[in-house]
Amino acid sequence: MTPKQRVQKFFRREPIDQMPLFSGMGTVTIQAIEKMQVRFAQVHTDAELMGRSAMESAKLWDLDGVVVPYDMCTPAEALGRGVTLYTDVEGILYPTVPTKWANLDEASLPADFSGIFSQARMPVVDGALKYCLGYEGGRYAVGGWVLGPFTLAGQVIELDVLLKGMAKDKERVSAFLGRMTDLVIAMAQHYQSLGVDYITIREMGSGTDLLSPRMWKNLIKPNLERVFQAISIPSVNHICGSTDLIVEMMADCGATAVSVDQKNNMAQSRQKLGNDAILLGNFDPYKTLVQMEPGQVEAVIKACVEGGVDAVWPGCDLWPDVKAENMRAYVAAVRKFGGAPTPAVGRL
Repeated sequence: MTPKQRVQKFFRREPIDQMPLFSGMGTVTIQAIEKMQVRFAQVHTDAELMGRSAMESAKLWDLDGVVVPYDMCTPAEALGRGVTLYTDVEGILYPTVPTKWANLDEASLPADFSGIFSQARMPVVDGALKYCLGYEGGRYAVGGWVLGPFTLAGQVIELDVLLKGMAKDKERVSAFLGRMTDLVIAMAQHYQSLGVDYITIREMGSGTDLLSPRMWKNLIKPNLERVFQAISIPSVNHICGSTDLIVEMMADCGATAVSVDQKNNMAQSRQKLGNDAILLGNFDPYKTLVQMEPGQVEAVIKACVEGGVDAVWPGCDLWPDVKAENMRAYVAAVRKFGGAPTPAVGRL
């Protein structure tokens, strides 16, 4: 199977030859960027450099798929909140949003979000996705991703404003999150129209570390349901942090698969959701690929597989400055332990 075929069949729950090695989060590594002889800051502003850095990373480590962009700022930047790119920095520093609306009175959103795709760096992302989709005749799986409505709102207005507003100004907060949902849908459908193979919705800031299950049910779930209803290609519902108390609600949102991080008890999640659910997770990418000794990596990946994942995914973006030996150990372990059928996906 080609990498693209493996991922496509995986999401259709069809038997495949081996566990696909891919992610819904950024997987660019510094080794690929150094091979290109560019700086990390440069890949965020040039479509070809962004696309090449993704594909070089995939080829370097024998991954099945790629995901762009690498930073979370593109929609906020397109909405006029600006971006700090750290172009003079030699090391790894992701772009950030320099200014957020202080309150709902300041917030100004367009009536139609279609115009944002020509603004700021949105065309760069489109160009990078097209580069990846055409690379080597479309051999690799290409994923798009969008922040979930609540997390995206936190890029343009402080989240504590929204959380406090849920008690004192619930109607306006709900309406604002509804507009953020419209934006997420517009972006997801736009990337879908470009031909990506799957879309990850990253509602990262909504784990039960921050929100109670009841608040998640009332504040987050309805908007995610609307998002996934609007996506017609394979989709992934990803949440960082503690998700044990909400994983069943996550699965009910309508996504093709559920992705969780290392704080989740995967064995319990598998028991709750049964063997038909596609579950993705759940190792700590920074601890495993940057901090650990290479000899410790295999046990981490083996535990993910034994916990019941259908594909081993990092809990968040890979930190680009991974140890080469750890990446090789990660890939080798997925290949070693991923040959057997998983609960939701069989093997040829």
